[in-house]
Amino acid sequence: MKFALKFATAAVLAACATGALAQKGETVKVAWLDPLSGLMAAVGTNQLKTYQFLTEEFNKKNAAGVKFEIIGIDNKLSPQETTSALRSAMDQGARYVLQGNGSGAALAIIDALEKNNARNPGKEVLYVNYAAVDPDLTNSKCSYWHFRLDADTSMKMEALTTFMKDQPDIKKVYIIGQNYSHGVQVAKYAKENLARKRPDIQIVGEDLHPLAQVRDFAPYIAKIKASGADSVITGNWGSDLALLIKAANDAGLNNVKFFVYYGSVSGTPTAMGAASAGKVYQVAYGHTNMGGEIQRLGTEFTKRFKEDLYTQSAYTALTMLSEAFAKAKSTDPVKVAPVLEGMRFKSFNGDVEMRKTDHQLQQGLYITKWDKAGGKYPVDEEGTGYTFVPVKYFEPYVASTPTTCEMKRPSS
Repeated sequence: MKFALKFATAAVLAACATGALAQKGETVKVAWLDPLSGLMAAVGTNQLKTYQFLTEEFNKKNAAGVKFEIIGIDNKLSPQETTSALRSAMDQGARYVLQGNGSGAALAIIDALEKNNARNPGKEVLYVNYAAVDPDLTNSKCSYWHFRLDADTSMKMEALTTFMKDQPDIKKVYIIGQNYSHGVQVAKYAKENLARKRPDIQIVGEDLHPLAQVRDFAPYIAKIKASGADSVITGNWGSDLALLIKAANDAGLNNVKFFVYYGSVSGTPTAMGAASAGKVYQVAYGHTNMGGEIQRLGTEFTKRFKEDLYTQSAYTALTMLSEAFAKAKSTDPVKVAPVLEGMRFKSFNGDVEMRKTDHQLQQGLYITKWDKAGGKYPVDEEGTGYTFVPVKYFEPYVASTPTTCEMKRPSS
């Protein structure tokens, strides 16, 4: 009996060494840390449902043959709460972390994992950032354990201003944003890029407001109206964009275009409605009518939850991880991280690459315009009858920006 057990153990070890058993059938615990309370709760709740829904789909079939288990924890949109949530996630056995709302929370995760992974060999945790877009996260603050799936603020602004420079009716721009790193960076890159590409455009006003605290944007809209702006640039998201657009429509601000990053996020399509048709432009890595698997899944998601699936980077996250597990023949972050570096794969929006130098995904970007759904773009958003219709596509190289990252990799 002892001999048989020894022989079986040796066989298992040999099989593992050759990768015959590898990761197939493993359950991979993935912690999701984002807001489930406060003004941004609707955003976080939708995104958690998105990951749980897509996990069901990926668990039926994925390249690695693993089972994903999503652990959702409310970080209250706070860097301090995020650190506590991360500790809880690690205590529950999560070796992978997902987060996207707020670059302050993202930085808290990066700092905590740098310390944890250096001090606790064998318990390393890898962070997949699906939406926190401060460029510093893949520049001065870059980390070997952090991989970003969304285009950063500077990349989106590069695409957006490349589109705007060819619009002769844009002459006066007002910039408004949330008073934290992302909002500050949106303003910085908007001014720099427009000065370079269209020096004739005037910046006629600039405002920063508290993140997720303003309930009435009427005073800000009054300032925009008084400035004579014909266009507004904003990186606002969640309630901060929905309430801004609502205030603009309520004030009859009909002759001003809005150039936004997050027009499809919970509540904003409803706030825009028919009144914003033709006036709101969005820059993003995708749109509602992409076709193929992502559109099928989006339609199923809406049927089940009566909400839209707009965080399409969740599909990219699960695709990337499952393919990396298969290539690494392991779910250990120490073995998976080097595979992710420079990895090329196909996501819902075409061929993408995880740039090795800074762990910033390189992908194409779309400029879309809020308009009536129908024809080639039949799927509307939040039952409004309207959707973001693509008007321009930029190949990955157009929006790719250089990095100052000096990646510190673990010594082998």
